[in-house]
Amino acid sequence: MAEAKENTEYFAKGVLDTNLEGLKKVYKGKVRDVYEVDEKTSLFVVSDRISSFDRVMTTPVPGKGKILNQLSEFWFNYLEEKCGVKNHM
Repeated sequence: MAEAKENTEYFAKGVLDTNLEGLKKVYKGKVRDVYEVDEKTSLFVVSDRISSFDRVMTTPVPGKGKILNQLSEFWFNYLEEKCGVKNHM
Protein backbone atom coordinates (compact mmCIF):
# COMPACT_ATOMS: atom_id res chain seq x y z
CA MET A 1 0.00 0.00 0.00
CA ALA A 2 2.87 2.37 0.73
CA GLU A 3 4.23 1.79 -2.79
CA ALA A 4 0.89 2.85 -4.35
CA LYS A 5 0.95 6.07 -2.32
CA GLU A 6 4.53 6.78 -3.42
CA ASN A 7 3.56 6.22 -7.08
CA THR A 8 0.56 8.55 -6.73
CA GLU A 9 2.74 11.28 -5.25
CA TYR A 10 5.39 10.71 -7.94
CA PHE A 11 2.90 11.09 -10.79
CA ALA A 12 1.13 14.05 -9.14
CA LYS A 13 4.37 16.03 -9.39
CA GLY A 14 4.77 15.21 -13.06
CA VAL A 15 7.27 12.87 -14.71
CA LEU A 16 10.36 14.65 -16.02
CA ASP A 17 12.60 11.63 -16.43
CA THR A 18 12.20 7.87 -16.67
CA ASN A 19 14.53 5.10 -15.61
CA LEU A 20 13.18 1.62 -16.24
CA GLU A 21 15.38 -0.97 -14.56
CA GLY A 22 16.41 -3.81 -16.82
CA LEU A 23 15.76 -1.88 -20.03
CA LYS A 24 18.29 0.06 -22.08
CA LYS A 25 17.28 3.67 -22.82
CA VAL A 26 18.17 4.23 -26.46
CA TYR A 27 16.73 7.72 -26.93
CA LYS A 28 15.59 10.68 -24.86
CA GLY A 29 13.65 13.28 -26.77
CA LYS A 30 11.90 16.45 -25.72
CA VAL A 31 8.81 14.52 -24.62
CA ARG A 32 9.38 10.78 -25.19
CA ASP A 33 11.93 8.27 -23.96
CA VAL A 34 12.55 5.09 -25.96
CA TYR A 35 13.72 1.84 -24.40
CA GLU A 36 14.88 -1.36 -26.06
CA VAL A 37 12.82 -4.33 -24.86
CA ASP A 38 14.49 -6.79 -27.23
CA GLU A 39 15.99 -6.74 -30.72
CA LYS A 40 12.59 -6.29 -32.38
CA THR A 41 10.64 -4.36 -29.73
CA SER A 42 10.88 -0.77 -28.53
CA LEU A 43 8.95 0.81 -25.68
CA PHE A 44 7.97 4.47 -26.05
CA VAL A 45 7.33 6.27 -22.75
CA VAL A 46 5.65 9.66 -22.84
CA SER A 47 6.69 12.02 -20.05
CA ASP A 48 5.15 15.20 -18.69
CA ARG A 49 8.07 17.26 -20.03
CA ILE A 50 7.15 20.33 -22.00
CA SER A 51 9.31 22.18 -24.48
CA SER A 52 9.28 25.61 -25.98
CA PHE A 53 11.58 26.93 -28.69
CA ASP A 54 13.44 23.57 -28.64
CA ARG A 55 14.18 23.87 -24.91
CA VAL A 56 12.83 21.45 -22.33
CA MET A 57 11.33 23.31 -19.39
CA THR A 58 12.34 22.33 -15.85
CA THR A 59 8.74 22.21 -14.60
CA PRO A 60 6.57 19.33 -15.85
CA VAL A 61 2.87 19.47 -16.61
CA PRO A 62 1.35 16.65 -14.52
CA GLY A 63 -0.84 14.39 -16.64
CA LYS A 64 0.45 15.71 -19.98
CA GLY A 65 1.92 12.35 -20.98
CA LYS A 66 -1.33 10.55 -20.20
CA ILE A 67 -3.31 13.01 -22.33
CA LEU A 68 -0.85 12.69 -25.23
CA ASN A 69 -1.24 8.90 -25.11
CA GLN A 70 -5.04 9.17 -25.06
CA LEU A 71 -5.01 11.54 -28.07
CA SER A 72 -2.75 9.18 -30.00
CA GLU A 73 -4.93 6.19 -29.15
CA PHE A 74 -8.05 8.07 -30.32
CA TRP A 75 -6.52 8.96 -33.68
CA PHE A 76 -5.02 5.52 -34.28
CA ASN A 77 -8.42 3.91 -33.61
CA TYR A 78 -10.34 6.54 -35.60
CA LEU A 79 -8.13 6.28 -38.67
CA GLU A 80 -8.23 2.48 -38.60
CA GLU A 81 -12.02 2.41 -38.20
CA LYS A 82 -12.90 5.17 -40.69
CA CYS A 83 -10.09 4.87 -43.23
CA GLY A 84 -8.72 1.36 -42.82
CA VAL A 85 -5.28 2.68 -41.86
CA LYS A 86 -3.39 -0.04 -39.97
CA ASN A 87 -1.25 0.90 -36.99
CA HIS A 88 0.89 -0.69 -34.30
CA MET A 89 -1.78 -0.85 -31.59
